[in-house]
Amino acid sequence: MTLTGHSLIAGEAVAGTEGRAFGINPSTNEQLEPAYGLVSTEQLRAATAAAADAFKPFSSLEPVRHARFLETIADNIEAIGDELIERASAETGLGAERLRGERARTTGQLRLFADVVRRGDFRGVRIDPALPDRTPLPRADIRLRQIPLGPVAVFGASNFPLAFSVAGGDTASAFAAGCPVIVKAHNAHPGTSELVGQAISRAVRDLELHPGVFSLVYGAGTSIGQELVADPAIKAVGFTGSRAGGTALMRTAAARPEPIPVYAEMSSINPVYVLPGAVRGDADALARQYVASVTGSSGQLCTSPGLLFVPAGEDGDRLADAVARALTGQAGQTMLTEGIASAWQQGFRSVESAAEVELLARGQAGTTANAPAPAIFSSNLDVFTGNRVLHEEIFGAASLIVRYKNVEDLAEATDLLEGQLTASVQATEEDYASAAALIPVLERKVGRIIINGWPTGVEVGHAMVHGGPYPATSAPSTTSVGTLAIHRFLRPVSYQNFPQELLPAPLQDANPWQVNRLVDGEAEIQPR
Repeated sequence: MTLTGHSLIAGEAVAGTEGRAFGINPSTNEQLEPAYGLVSTEQLRAATAAAADAFKPFSSLEPVRHARFLETIADNIEAIGDELIERASAETGLGAERLRGERARTTGQLRLFADVVRRGDFRGVRIDPALPDRTPLPRADIRLRQIPLGPVAVFGASNFPLAFSVAGGDTASAFAAGCPVIVKAHNAHPGTSELVGQAISRAVRDLELHPGVFSLVYGAGTSIGQELVADPAIKAVGFTGSRAGGTALMRTAAARPEPIPVYAEMSSINPVYVLPGAVRGDADALARQYVASVTGSSGQLCTSPGLLFVPAGEDGDRLADAVARALTGQAGQTMLTEGIASAWQQGFRSVESAAEVELLARGQAGTTANAPAPAIFSSNLDVFTGNRVLHEEIFGAASLIVRYKNVEDLAEATDLLEGQLTASVQATEEDYASAAALIPVLERKVGRIIINGWPTGVEVGHAMVHGGPYPATSAPSTTSVGTLAIHRFLRPVSYQNFPQELLPAPLQDANPWQVNRLVDGEAEIQPR
């Protein structure tokens, strides 16, 4: 496929007029062709106006065609082949194996949402039939469904150029809800974004949908990104990135004449708790698993474990020694951008200079550019609870081991943590009583709790929560991964005493779309 360096606005390739940006190979810091033109305010408004025009027909799309649209996007992405993997690898430094897995996750979640659309459960149909003879007062006929919010702005993430970007989870769930999408491409992987954007545009064209269903624009987040969120046509925002970036979008969205929701996934250090029984087990195996979770993808995962609570004493010493051995042979991997690598170095220096914090172990610098040596620090619980610097995320391969004396102290320390995406507990059967006391505290702090596992690796399914209290996310009642993500872009509407002729299809007695419904409190399940 040919890269044009253009934005895709309602199906048309549009040359931006407000400067240029290039992808950069982070392994070499070399500039990649072509140049990408940055859109003007007028060009952005053309995209939002087209999305507003597309909303009515797209939001009422019949389920079979709607699901086929999502599946066609997945088919088109796979049809790009190795060109997509090669370009994404050049722009991000992520290896081909990791990117092939990410592509499979991207297409898999599109097909999963296609199944959701066909079943129709997400529409949340509830019917309370009229009870005209009820005393002392009759009941009106009341029917409810979830309807899409409107056009959604999605911001591509730096660390997942496929699964959290142009056709990633935010886009897939917004499309499944019936919302047109405008994606602000991440400038670190513009070519990857264009290839995927072309795949989506072809699906729009192949299904003969309104072209405003999808647009992809290039521009600075501080200008075009903010203008996109401020545009009155936009009704919700999906974002994965830094806390500073997410909170800036939240302020813009809240200051609008019509405030809109921002679903921002931001920062998390994902604590892991090693309880006394677990620490007496195979220290080398536990250390290898921990180091692998810290260093995978150069630590540039939102679920990377930045904090490991370990008992003080001989067993804890044995685990710390095993961690040092496991990390020493690890070489740094290329980070996503020179700026991200620089921020990692700054975070490393901040923790290294903190009082009563030891650099427990450090690997080796990688042989490419922007590949700092991974690092693990060590301190004790009193120091950790008294120094907020140690609670801050270092985005990359770095983590802190915190030694504790008593299991009872862990609940108090956990109360001091900010909101997190995950918490993990390493425990044996003898630890279950301690774990049971800790879990209610964790429930108040995180979106996902893991027993005897590690936080990296997020399954895309029906029961997954990838979210948590602020600053892990801006909306702790939601998730950005899994089928529950669709509900971010819906709202309920009730229809009272409507004649059948005026009811939307899912609410009609005949149920022409064959969706599952709750009728007078009883489930009405359609055969599949």
